[in-house]
Amino acid sequence: MIDSIIFDFGDVFINLDKQATFRELQKLGVQEIPPALFDRLDRYEKGLIATSDFVSYAMAILPGLEEKALIQAWNAILLDLPQARIDFLKALKQNENYRCYLLSNTNELHIQSCFQELGSELMEDFFKTFDKVYLSHEINMSKPDPNIFRKVIMENALVPERTLFVDDTFEHIESAKSVGLKTWHLEVGTEDITQLKSKL
Repeated sequence: MIDSIIFDFGDVFINLDKQATFRELQKLGVQEIPPALFDRLDRYEKGLIATSDFVSYAMAILPGLEEKALIQAWNAILLDLPQARIDFLKALKQNENYRCYLLSNTNELHIQSCFQELGSELMEDFFKTFDKVYLSHEINMSKPDPNIFRKVIMENALVPERTLFVDDTFEHIESAKSVGLKTWHLEVGTEDITQLKSKL
């Protein structure tokens, strides 16, 4: 029987356009992303380098971009956070008594953008619904590292076989399975988090 749920954020709650950043960069004259930038991104999402250092590096490796335009392109991936999903989460917590956790690979720029564009009130309301929020850049770890799941399990005394992990990325799902978590690989576009009860 499931008593705890660990949720991903992107494309589980907040809608994403995963090609938007590259489309916006193309408009700014960038035709290819150098592999070195992806390595720097990995470190940025683990909070191992500061936002200012990441932006400076990106501007150096993608010459000709102004900082504001680069950041706008970077945040173009972020779309809306449907109220129906927040309401569903609240009802799940209040009526079903599940322990709920958010576990997201993200970064400071994206979270700042969520608060600015979606509104601080909405984001604070969303975050406080969870028992605890784990953001990769704050805990210096990211999925699919199995240790990130072990951290959530240990810090909250979760029982893996009674804990469901929901994510839209197959690699993350496989890693979660490796530490004993139950999983739901949510198929974006055909499934929605509001259908969760059919997976419990």
